[in-house]
Amino acid sequence: MNLPYFIAQRLIKGRREGASFSKPINVIAIAAIAIGIAVMILAVAILTGFKQQITDKVVGFGSHIQIVNFDSNISYETAPVSTNLSFIPKIKDMPGIKHVEVFATKAGIIKTDEDIQGVVLKGIGSDFDWSYFKTFIVDGSVFSVTDTATTNSVIISKKIASMLKLKTGDSFAMHFVQDPPRMRKFTISGIYETSLEEFDKIYIFCDIKHIQRLNGWKNDEVSGFEIFIDDFNRLDIMTQAVRDVIGYRISENEPKVKVTNIRMKYPQIFDWLNFQDTNVIVIIVLMLVVSGFNMISGLIILILEKTNMIGILKALGSEDGTIMKVFLYQAVYLIVKGLFWGNIIGIGLASLQLWTGLISLDPSSYYLKTVPINLEAVHILLLNLGTMAIIVLVLLIPAQLVSRITPVKAIRFD
Repeated sequence: MNLPYFIAQRLIKGRREGASFSKPINVIAIAAIAIGIAVMILAVAILTGFKQQITDKVVGFGSHIQIVNFDSNISYETAPVSTNLSFIPKIKDMPGIKHVEVFATKAGIIKTDEDIQGVVLKGIGSDFDWSYFKTFIVDGSVFSVTDTATTNSVIISKKIASMLKLKTGDSFAMHFVQDPPRMRKFTISGIYETSLEEFDKIYIFCDIKHIQRLNGWKNDEVSGFEIFIDDFNRLDIMTQAVRDVIGYRISENEPKVKVTNIRMKYPQIFDWLNFQDTNVIVIIVLMLVVSGFNMISGLIILILEKTNMIGILKALGSEDGTIMKVFLYQAVYLIVKGLFWGNIIGIGLASLQLWTGLISLDPSSYYLKTVPINLEAVHILLLNLGTMAIIVLVLLIPAQLVSRITPVKAIRFD
């Protein structure tokens, strides 16, 4: 029979049924743990949701990995590469590669009767995956690209449409500064809105054949290849794997290409996202400190309340370790109760936000319309286990008070 556990059960049962001056302290300790774990769950769910959604949006515009001409710089005027590169089929067959597509970019100016705006025309081919942008179409629809005919349809962002007073079905002229200057007329088939203003205000999507003709490229020449992978956490590994497949090309007859990834292309965005981890760490530490402090206070009260009992148990021959376990069992009961209610509150509020989008955000500042939520069972489990382990370890310190209580003084204690 586990004597410490049996005594702890009786004490817990007696405290529930009767009056005790430690009861309010226990309630406060349970509430502190409940609030702490609820705040931690919400903080982690919001942060991971925020990072996930922003990352997905940035990747939607630029893919995970890009293969471009070695001579291309950071501008939108790129040097071409051939679509017939020998290593492309090998990359498509690599484990972890989800999709490979061609692209081309070209800077231009939209001119209407009243306004003028500089934008970037991104050309896409028949292999373009529309699954991302279809979720952000707010008016009209996406257009279809084929390998035979050329379409004049484009999709533009709501930001650009608003600035130029354009709507679905409207046509506009786009001018390109080159020698000689060129002009193309496009028709809006759809309007998208991702709330990622840095990208929404510049990107227009068109048939890639327009850019090939404007640049005087062949039908098999593009700005590069966009590669999408299955797991963003393996971005650096997959980038290196793609480089290994391409290998080093030093012959003059071999095409010179370079491999970049989305984190290298937009380091300021991902550095900003990684900085958010610090905020969550601070929140978790503060919640653990508050919960731990309240549990220490509660355990000390429990020990003082049962000083007479401690003296009797010692007089009967119980060891300090056995008596300490009695109070640790009671403390674990309070912790588990706090964690239970904290999970109910935290998961409940997170689910409410996930389903209703009740709390909104300013898209111009946060790139999102509502507070994002990403509830992961692994995160919740680790938070609960970590909180339990840390608080129990902290409670070993006040539990040492038991060893300082002598039987004679304890029995006389009132």
